[in-house]
Amino acid sequence: MEAAMGLMRRMPPKHSETALSALLSLIPQHSSDLLSQVDQPLQVICDVDYGKEFILCEYNRDADSYRSPWSNKYHPPLEDGPYPSPELRKLEIEANEVFAIYRDQYYEGGISSVYMWEDENEGFVACFLIKKDGSKSGHGRRGYLQEGAWDAIHVMEVGPEEEGMAHYCLTSTVMLSLTTNNESTGTFNLSGSIRRQVIYVVEYNIMVFLVTG
Repeated sequence: MEAAMGLMRRMPPKHSETALSALLSLIPQHSSDLLSQVDQPLQVICDVDYGKEFILCEYNRDADSYRSPWSNKYHPPLEDGPYPSPELRKLEIEANEVFAIYRDQYYEGGISSVYMWEDENEGFVACFLIKKDGSKSGHGRRGYLQEGAWDAIHVMEVGPEEEGMAHYCLTSTVMLSLTTNNESTGTFNLSGSIRRQVIYVVEYNIMVFLVTG
């Protein structure tokens, strides 16, 4: 398992899906660990009810359906999929609005999605996602990149620690892929990923966190 994780850390993001599929075939006994610990480049579909795109990931998935942060419906439709509580859903809607503004100001476009759900420890988890396609055919505004992708996944776990204290764990993964092929820059290919985690135990009323790219 350690060798498999080391291999996936060194794998270019655009080849990670193929590599993960091969590892699942080689070591099926570690399938659950691999699927939970290996992040894949983000995919996007459109919520036809709202006319907005949203990001697909393991955190809004149930079976083969994905919940939209805009309509709160599963695509394709799913009868018994899990949903956040009304209070958490309200916070999820507000977070999507705020994060969309941050995305446009910091990334100059792209797609963002925020998902929230209750956990088993009387707390909740929030997942902040951003996907930016900087290629000529995507959201790139300057036209320098033949291919370019930025995928950012930030997962914040919040739960009670003791009276007046809360436990916060932020895990961030960023996957980057850049390719150029023109006269001014020549041919250039750069890709990689990084994952970091920080944990805080602080008072409820003083914890403020900022998720950045």
